[in-house]
Amino acid sequence: MTARRAKPSLTNDDRKYLEQVRDSRTEEIRRVERAKVLLAYDEGLPIVRIAETAGVSLPTVHRCIKKALAIGPRAALDDIQRTGRPTQITPEARAWVVGLACQKPTDFGYSYEVWTERLLASHIHREALSQGHPSLVKLSPGTVSKILAAQDLQPHKVRYYCERRDPDFEPKMVQVLHVYQQVEWDFAHPESADPLVARVSYDEKPGIQAVGPTTPDRPPTPGEHPTWNRDYEYVRHGTVSLLAGLDLATGEVIGLVRDRHRSHEFIEFLRALDAKYPKEARIQVILDNHSAHTSKETRAYLATVPNRFEFVFTPFHGSWLNLVETFFAKMTHQVLRHIQVASKEELVRRLEQYLREVNEQPVRFRWTHFTPLQVTSDQKAI
Repeated sequence: MTARRAKPSLTNDDRKYLEQVRDSRTEEIRRVERAKVLLAYDEGLPIVRIAETAGVSLPTVHRCIKKALAIGPRAALDDIQRTGRPTQITPEARAWVVGLACQKPTDFGYSYEVWTERLLASHIHREALSQGHPSLVKLSPGTVSKILAAQDLQPHKVRYYCERRDPDFEPKMVQVLHVYQQVEWDFAHPESADPLVARVSYDEKPGIQAVGPTTPDRPPTPGEHPTWNRDYEYVRHGTVSLLAGLDLATGEVIGLVRDRHRSHEFIEFLRALDAKYPKEARIQVILDNHSAHTSKETRAYLATVPNRFEFVFTPFHGSWLNLVETFFAKMTHQVLRHIQVASKEELVRRLEQYLREVNEQPVRFRWTHFTPLQVTSDQKAI
């Protein structure tokens, strides 16, 4: 009497899952082959026929069926985790490698600023025995990479950040944000806004280059090239500085284009603000800590117009708090990115023309993130 061969217990869900794997076009080929074997075996086909149908060898069929009987049909589609060769690198040796990666190559006499995997492996080869880690003598750069990746380390890269060097960063930031919040309050409650307070966000954009072409630009041509074509060579005609103030209530831009941005030019800009707003108004100016803003000449001018200007300084390395920077980014995108001129004078004219065009339809730049400074609808901002 012939003994019946054992069958994996396939439920309807198991059979449906195996059929999906068998018919998939994205599954790994080994999983597809094993699914074919198990489905054919469940149908009662002979082992030889199963091997032909699945395109595998007889031992492969036997191993697949044996594994399905032991751990189940779904788990049998994947490889069983093997023990592999026992690790030879001790935890202490791995910790030493990580410690090396957290130091600079210059600390060990190299000219390199940061490690490469090959340089680190080479250093480990030379120093492993003297440091008591013989398991690292033949360490490969690939294994170095794996050890560092396990600790989420990338010592070959440098990521820049801005050190906070202003101990009064938070109070200064709050003062700037209070100005923006007061602007929002006045805009939402015009009946309670003080008409004799003007609020301006000010900064300089120095070093705007006046560059000119060596050959005329070639216009877009249908069927040939869709963009303007420009020769890589250019001629420098000098640089200019833009001194700009953004009226936070109206979006109007008050600007001066000058060769430099010293105290003399800054005072000229303050005079322009003084002439623009009513004499009895107080002008709040948000600005950074440039030396021209606090120079002896600037202080002398401010003494001639007492109570006219109120300076609100951004923190050191906090110019991103200044809304006029958003206008500068817009201007760079719209005008400066591809500008070419025949002279520095033409650049000045083009910038002044852009300011006039912007002021024809001014756009209010708003600061809307006030989470630390929220006020209720019936509480006026300070």
